Amino acid sequence: MRRLVIVLMLLVFGGAELAPALGQGFFGQSRQQQLQYQQQYQQQQQPPRRRNFFDFLFGPRDDQQDQQQQLLPPQQVAPPVVRRVKPTLPPAKPAIAKADGATRVAVFGDDLAVDVGKALDRFYANDPTTAVLQQAVPSSGFVRPDYFDWSKAIAQQITANSFDVAVVMIGVNDRQSMTVDGTSFKSLSDDWNKEYAARLADFLSQLRAANKPVVWIGMPPTAPPMLSAAMSQISSMERLAAFSSGAQFVDIYDKFLDDNGNYTARGPDVNGQDALMRRSDGIHFTNAGADKVAFYASQSIKLVSHGGAGLAVVDPLAGSDAATLLRPPYQGLGQGRLLQLAGAVIPLTGTQPRATELIEAGSPAVNSGFDMKQLLQAPVGRADAFGVGVDPEAATAAAGK
Repeated sequence: MRRLVIVLMLLVFGGAELAPALGQGFFGQSRQQQLQYQQQYQQQQQPPRRRNFFDFLFGPRDDQQDQQQQLLPPQQVAPPVVRRVKPTLPPAKPAIAKADGATRVAVFGDDLAVDVGKALDRFYANDPTTAVLQQAVPSSGFVRPDYFDWSKAIAQQITANSFDVAVVMIGVNDRQSMTVDGTSFKSLSDDWNKEYAARLADFLSQLRAANKPVVWIGMPPTAPPMLSAAMSQISSMERLAAFSSGAQFVDIYDKFLDDNGNYTARGPDVNGQDALMRRSDGIHFTNAGADKVAFYASQSIKLVSHGGAGLAVVDPLAGSDAATLLRPPYQGLGQGRLLQLAGAVIPLTGTQPRATELIEAGSPAVNSGFDMKQLLQAPVGRADAFGVGVDPEAATAAAGK
């Protein structure tokens, strides 16, 4: 009986203390908050209110806009579709306004030509008589005509007469196998070299037939040794093709080597100051390096461009048997030197022809018309004896003994 009384007392006093807590819902929420949540849920379940005449005049109310935004399903964004677009030549238009009749210098080539084209644009920025046209296509070359066909592209530009002088720099992407009629040729193999030389000749022959002066820029060395060796071989093939077609060839390979003949990322810029010439990949040019190449290229452009009019050079040997012969390099003077040899142009400077070969120890002797022994054997009394002449009578007597 006593235990029953104690239990009843605990229930009475404990219930009085727990009454406020029982008025709250789960997670500490009050009964009033639960009612509010229930009303909001019921409002969301109700169909949206139809618009009336006043809504058309003054627009829907704010609560209706919020309700419509809450009821809108989330939008699903479709993933972007990536389509491979075949590369095309950039529009042949100079970035800076030039004078009417300015010489249009088009830069054709690959990734390196992109940098050089921008550098030539900077070089001729203040020259109203020369307009630089950016016509380079990244990742292009002569090996993959299925990606970009340079022979076809240059034919279209010649037909459109979109340029006066062509500056070409192609080859950095060509160290790869070549497929010809279903047969794959290993890079820089004999068959590969033969086909590559044929494609170079086809490209340059179109420019030569159209009387378009060409300035061909050779390949530079690179940080990767294997690629650098390949660039040297490709540049040699391009040099031979350029000289054979009468084009100007700008050899820049040695311009980016150190004193020991090795690749270097730094070197003197156009102002003679030490600067970073190549980017971190050891292949592409920095602005300073591209400006250096543009400077050397501009020296050759001067030979074929004169103040606002493209110079169409006529080959005096065209149509003759000599036209098919290999043209000597002429120390980089190209078609201008060819015209001098043909007698069509007389240089005002009167510069004598330079030797094409160095005299080495193994070189054959040249008959100069005078021998030092003649000086030593000059008879006494002759003007060229100089006190060391030989007495003929004494020499005869000595020979008789």
